Amino acid sequence: MPDERAHVAMRELITSISCLDRARLTDRLARTAATVVRAVYAGFVRCDPLREEAHAVHTHGPPGDPLRMRAWLAESGVLKELAAAGGPVWLARDASVGAPGFLATPVPLAARDHVFLWAAGRAFDAADEHLLGRFATAAGRALEAAGDLEAASRLLRGVQAFTPPRRARVPVRPQQRIRPPGTAGE
Repeated sequence: MPDERAHVAMRELITSISCLDRARLTDRLARTAATVVRAVYAGFVRCDPLREEAHAVHTHGPPGDPLRMRAWLAESGVLKELAAAGGPVWLARDASVGAPGFLATPVPLAARDHVFLWAAGRAFDAADEHLLGRFATAAGRALEAAGDLEAASRLLRGVQAFTPPRRARVPVRPQQRIRPPGTAGE
């Protein structure tokens, strides 16, 4: 393949692979999770079970945060519970104590991260837990695929860096035919 075509092909491949924005994907997954289980809020929490720490990495909710979900996540102790949990966490809705109704399920990732997908803002049941669990599996696959595409893009940029530079085209004249002495054309 001529150098110029190889350079263009690599650039186009890298562009098509790196068009996925992981932050937008995470937001879209959270929005869709909320819609799927008919909740007002949804998001992701990353946990460190060894340190028993967790923090919200993404929260989707209505403008103005009417249920104060971000504050509730930080103050309620639910993050500590998620850090220690090995499976789904289900908290009933109780308006008298400010509990919004909360359901979280682990996101199966092959990476080192321990992540939960959660939804909140209404009372949940076993069917919601099942549905959110299945969605979490798909979300995990999508997040891993996005990471794989990012890694592939970095590797391809490395290959592109070592692709020989494009050479300027120099017009080549056809070689003149050498005729032995004493032949026609002298």
